Amino acid sequence: MHAWFCDNPVGVDALQWREAPTPEPGPGEIRVAVRAASLNFPDVLIVQNKYQIKPPLPFVPGSEYAGVVDALGPGVAGLALGDRVAALGGTGGFGTHAIVPAERVMPVPAVFDFEHAAAFMFTYGTSWHALMDRGALQPGETVLVLGAAGGVGSSAVQIAKAAGARVIGAASTDEKCALARSLGAEATINYRTEDIRDALKKLTDGKGPDVVYDPVGGDLAEPVLRSVAWRGRYLVIGFASGTIPSVPLNLPLLKGVSIVGVFWGQYVQREPRANAAMLMRLSEWAAEGKVKPAIDRALAMSELHAAYARMNNREVLGKVVLVNA
Repeated sequence: MHAWFCDNPVGVDALQWREAPTPEPGPGEIRVAVRAASLNFPDVLIVQNKYQIKPPLPFVPGSEYAGVVDALGPGVAGLALGDRVAALGGTGGFGTHAIVPAERVMPVPAVFDFEHAAAFMFTYGTSWHALMDRGALQPGETVLVLGAAGGVGSSAVQIAKAAGARVIGAASTDEKCALARSLGAEATINYRTEDIRDALKKLTDGKGPDVVYDPVGGDLAEPVLRSVAWRGRYLVIGFASGTIPSVPLNLPLLKGVSIVGVFWGQYVQREPRANAAMLMRLSEWAAEGKVKPAIDRALAMSELHAAYARMNNREVLGKVVLVNA
């Protein structure tokens, strides 16, 4: 096999493409011949030693990928050689082969090619867990999605829309706002050129959004929190801005607002049955055409550095995918 190895987590420039022995799956594991892998924000953090999970060195980054089962470990049931699967392995995707526990894969929906399958589980799993489980989203409520053109943001727009909510997408450029509208947002806010509090007042007749989906953090957090409706839910997804915000705790007190943490990775670990049921429902929605990943572009696996640069420069519209020839 060949893969991008991280020997020293000091950034993407230290990653090296090299050959290594093709690994064999252990009990309960499968080996996937990787056809495509998507780039997620944690893949940036993990090679900088900034992510919550710090795998032993050396490791192959790439948390999410899709391909074909080409080896089965002892005790694996329900999968066969040649099956098309999507995997959430945490690491291993940026190479030609990866080992993953069988419980962390799902069949590729028939409507997806490998590129879309590789861009599905991480973002849509996060957004379903956030909106439907942690946020208890109800039909007719208003959802504000920050970073609405990014990987998780674009999935949140689609899931909220499919759940019967009114969606307001917020992003940093007009081009990103246009993508959010194409995915189902009724209205959008360019928070680089508009005052987000004033815009939310106009779009909600002064009530504010019922649910806020925030993967951005930074300077947006406080003005948006001040805008949330009575009994609103502020979902903390991540901090793509690079800054973890500090907010006055009297703000949630005054409006009965819940600040809700969302960590899908821990949900997968702690509640695997609930997560499996959720992924099954998402697969059904995919088959029905309600959700489909927005692909920014597909690059060759050899162009990994360019993919990272595009994400670091905040140029991505949806997801960047790396493909093996």
